[in-house]
Amino acid sequence: MSIVTKSIVNADAEARYLSPGELDRIKSFVTSGDSRLRIAQTLTESRDRIVKQAGDQLFQKRPDVVSPGGNAYGEEMTATCLRDMDYYLRLVTYGVVAGDVTPIEEIGLVGVREMYKSLGTPIEAVAQSVREMKDVACGMMSADDASEAGSYFDYVIGAMQ
Repeated sequence: MSIVTKSIVNADAEARYLSPGELDRIKSFVTSGDSRLRIAQTLTESRDRIVKQAGDQLFQKRPDVVSPGGNAYGEEMTATCLRDMDYYLRLVTYGVVAGDVTPIEEIGLVGVREMYKSLGTPIEAVAQSVREMKDVACGMMSADDASEAGSYFDYVIGAMQ
């Protein structure tokens, strides 16, 4: 839920007008719209590159993942791992556009640790894959954009720890 929607829902629940603080936060949200859209566009247009490079880096740092018995061993399982990475990158873009972590939380993080545990997938490796995507993606952006995008990657990583 965006800051605009949250502010309206909260004000309406209390039968009041938006407060000056809420209006300032909405103004900041609107003003940062170009930046958020630029970041989302970079992530979207570069998604194949980000996932591929981050996957390569993950597999170099965590050879256990692609070794016999690892969760990404074999072509099919490697493709599944990269698919999951792409999914988390997509969630990050949703958060960036919304200017809020709510879409990330509601769409993709509820029960994630339990799911990977039940699959026998080391959650640390999944978190590492998101760290690798953050590094690759943020390397494509200005410092300000990387800082903004980085916070959403960090949110996903934090939810996995």
